[in-house]
Amino acid sequence: MRVLMLSSTFPYPPSRGGTEVRTFHLLQYLQQHHEVTLVTQRQPDVTDEEVAALEELVTELAVFPLPMAKPSGWIVGKLLGKVVRLLGAIATGIPPNVRCRYSTKIQSWVDRRVRDGKFDVITCEHGVNAVYVRPAWRRRVRTVLNAHSLSYPSILSHLRVGAAEQPGRDRLYLATVRRYETRYQRQFSAAVVTTPDDQREFIALCPGVPVHIVPNGVDLVRFPLRAADPGGDRLVFVGAMDSTHNLDAAKFFVEEIMPLLRQRYPSLQLSIVGARPTDAALKLGRSPGVTVTGAVPSVVDYLHQAVACVVPLRTGFGIKNKTLEAMATGVPVVASDRGLEGLSVDEPNQPLRALRANTPPEYVDAICRLIEDPALRESLSRAGRSLIETTYTWERAGAAYEQILINKC
Repeated sequence: MRVLMLSSTFPYPPSRGGTEVRTFHLLQYLQQHHEVTLVTQRQPDVTDEEVAALEELVTELAVFPLPMAKPSGWIVGKLLGKVVRLLGAIATGIPPNVRCRYSTKIQSWVDRRVRDGKFDVITCEHGVNAVYVRPAWRRRVRTVLNAHSLSYPSILSHLRVGAAEQPGRDRLYLATVRRYETRYQRQFSAAVVTTPDDQREFIALCPGVPVHIVPNGVDLVRFPLRAADPGGDRLVFVGAMDSTHNLDAAKFFVEEIMPLLRQRYPSLQLSIVGARPTDAALKLGRSPGVTVTGAVPSVVDYLHQAVACVVPLRTGFGIKNKTLEAMATGVPVVASDRGLEGLSVDEPNQPLRALRANTPPEYVDAICRLIEDPALRESLSRAGRSLIETTYTWERAGAAYEQILINKC
């Protein structure tokens, strides 16, 4: 099978972010059995060595530059630019985050290759790439949207909990985002999401498109099981700290939960581990017991040293890599409904695999239980790792994705 994968984000190395990790591992699986052509865009921080390494992993790699941003000049120019972007979004139905990455060179390249019959199936890795797919292509090639996560419900949830970085802007563009996801996603032969919640949201937006669930996986070599329970009172939160949902989660935990915990355990420490911390994220490091590390050589080291990994997300849809990876390493997880989305961790008649908490008192209770109860930590460690090994590997995810691409689901 000849597969064309469209990914505006550069999926190498497989540690840049959730979208890149998923794209990389699915690509890697498909290349073992099929001919994969990857079309992607090069961000400024991508090195020549990374391009060369990715090229070795696919049949063909086509790398295009990101469109050049036009300078906006003084304040008047910036305000005018915002008005132009808003009017452009309304007129075209394409949100600014899609329009700013759209490449006419990619469009021409893909149009020509599809016209020449070079591919059997086209996948769009994330909804921002849907703009390149022509509705008429469904008659000559299978088109699959790997949505990763949906923007419209995610933006709504950000607004509802006050996590939006620019709420006024997001409200202005909300209708355009919904219009885009409805218009462009309905033209695919099939769609793929990571959780039942996302499946329901997709069906509500685009009824009539077959929607399949393929969860994420974990690289069990990169995230090995810890050798021993460290005990103690170290906590860890993992996530890229320029993402609004991670920043909101960390801020919520530091401001509303840490003071309560430190009343019980004055020496309790929280490490916020993640690349690209914003000024707001760095400010959290001034709170008692909190360290903001920035990028680290090994996230696993921090996970292995922690008595618990906290995932206090209040917004964002889709399955969470950070939760899966923590469970893979054997560190007990305390997480919110959003942090545990798509995972069966506390169902009746099943082993308890993680502790659920959504309010400060629930977090305090769960974390105190873990600190005081080695047997509970050991039980969660074994059950969590077992769940990942049996259900959430990239081999299983890749095989499921392959079946959808060849239309056997």
